[in-house]
Amino acid sequence: MTALEDVREIREASTTSLVGVILIMIASAVGFTLLTAPFDKLLGPGGGALPAAIHGLVAFLYLFVGTIGLYLGWRLLTGHIRAFADLQLLAVVAATFSFLAICFGSWLYIYYRAPVADSPRSYFVKNMPEVHKIFFEFKEFGALFTLPLAVCAAFILWRYGVQTLERPWLRYSVAVLMGLAFFYLVVAFGLGAAVTKLRPA
Repeated sequence: MTALEDVREIREASTTSLVGVILIMIASAVGFTLLTAPFDKLLGPGGGALPAAIHGLVAFLYLFVGTIGLYLGWRLLTGHIRAFADLQLLAVVAATFSFLAICFGSWLYIYYRAPVADSPRSYFVKNMPEVHKIFFEFKEFGALFTLPLAVCAAFILWRYGVQTLERPWLRYSVAVLMGLAFFYLVVAFGLGAAVTKLRPA
C-alpha cells in the first residue's frame, strides 16, 4: 500500500457527511413512523405494538453497528486502524441509534408500566417478581448508559480528529467507551428479547 493510499484511508470524515448521516437517519425514522402509524390506535389496548416494533428494529440495527464499532474500536486501540473516517461516522450512527432506541423504548415503557391488571409489569410483579426486579429494571436503566458512552466516543473522534491516532490516551478512551457501550447494548438487547418473549407489551 502506498503512502498516498495510507493518507486516504485515515483521513477524517467531513462535517457535511456527519450532518447528512444524522438528518437521513432521523428523517427515515420520522418518515417511517408517519407513514405506518395508526394514529387512531396509538393509545389503548395494543397501542404498544408500534413502539415495540420500531424499538426492536432500531435495537437490532444498533447491534450490527455496535459490533462493527467494537471491531474498529479494537483496531484503534491496537493502533492498526485504517478506516478512521468510517469509525467517525460509525460512532455518530451508533449514538443516533442509541438515542432512537431509548426514545422508542421509553414510549414502550408506558405500556409496560400501565397501571392495569394485564400490563406486563403487573403480570411480572404478581407472577415472576424477579423478572421485573432483575431483568427489566437492569435492562431499562442499563440501556441508558449506551447513549452517553456513544456520544462521548463520537465527540472525541470528531473533536480531536486524526490526533486521536497520535495520542494513546485518546485511542484507549475511545476504545473503552465503545467497548462499554457494546456491553450495555448486548445486555439490554438480550434482556429485552427475553422479557418480550415472556410477556409482550
